[in-house]
Amino acid sequence: MQVITLIPGDGIGPEVTEATVRVLDAAGANFEWDRQVAGIEAMEKHGVPLPEELLDSIRRTKVALKGPVTTPVGKGFRSVNVQLRQALTLYANVRPARTLPGVKSRYDNVDLLIFRENTEGLYKGIEHTVIPGVVESIRIITAEASERIARFAFEWAGREGRQRLTAVHKANIMKLSDGLFLESFRKVSADYPDLEADDRIIDALCMHLVKAPEQFDVLVLPNLYGDIVSDLCAGLVGGLGVTPGANIGLESAVFEAVHGSAPDIAGQNMANPLALIRSAVMMLRHLERPELVDRVRGGLWDTIINKKIVTRDLGGTASTIEFTDEVVRSIDSGAARP
Repeated sequence: MQVITLIPGDGIGPEVTEATVRVLDAAGANFEWDRQVAGIEAMEKHGVPLPEELLDSIRRTKVALKGPVTTPVGKGFRSVNVQLRQALTLYANVRPARTLPGVKSRYDNVDLLIFRENTEGLYKGIEHTVIPGVVESIRIITAEASERIARFAFEWAGREGRQRLTAVHKANIMKLSDGLFLESFRKVSADYPDLEADDRIIDALCMHLVKAPEQFDVLVLPNLYGDIVSDLCAGLVGGLGVTPGANIGLESAVFEAVHGSAPDIAGQNMANPLALIRSAVMMLRHLERPELVDRVRGGLWDTIINKKIVTRDLGGTASTIEFTDEVVRSIDSGAARP
């Protein structure tokens, strides 16, 4: 039996995690879950937001499914997400952004794949007070990490039948750091002559994404730019509540909902579990379980498209449990993807 680390998280995390586990069970996944705590609950139990027990679990199982974890703003502990990625060298953040049938958005034909370098840049967290009122943050860009994420993106794009990869940078201003990232991308692209490779300056990319996102295919970005642009792209297709995410390294992978913990609605049976369920679909693909992918997707699309049952954030009236119940019923009935 496959053992997977399960991290329910904070706020609405336990609710969307439970919904996702129910859907996977209905599809016949038959996983054994090693439940671990992170964030606020971990602070209360262990005195640290990212316990060593959790890291040891993922090192052992190689795969984790994670709900949202609260990150205090401007104070408190460092982001658990950032710490987790750095501790396990989960260097590739993968964020699909695709228009979904039945989910209202401003665009009709978005199909983007975003690869974000996940371990360095400003998110190294190297900052200090120089003098009162002056803070210095150090941005780390290395050829090794830049080439690694570029190669990961080219390999994935080739398997997925993608045609064009765009490196995103600000090398016109940060000529050394972003220049190194761009140079590394171009070096790797030479090994993939069948794939088109180009680049965009970050501010120009953002403008073109909101004007005509369909012109882009695969985006490859340093850490901070990738964090911002992947959320922007989620907004093109319905928001963070529908967008899946994966963090993949050499030895392990963590699949997570990329939205926040929404403590204001926690425990109210209002949260949308779609993002975490779709992240679980990415996990199933990673585990090479195509039959389970088809069942879960079939249940989702039958519920959203045919039954038109969605949660309030997507314009419907369904609760977390009602939406999950319908997905489970669709899977049990053998509903095929439209």
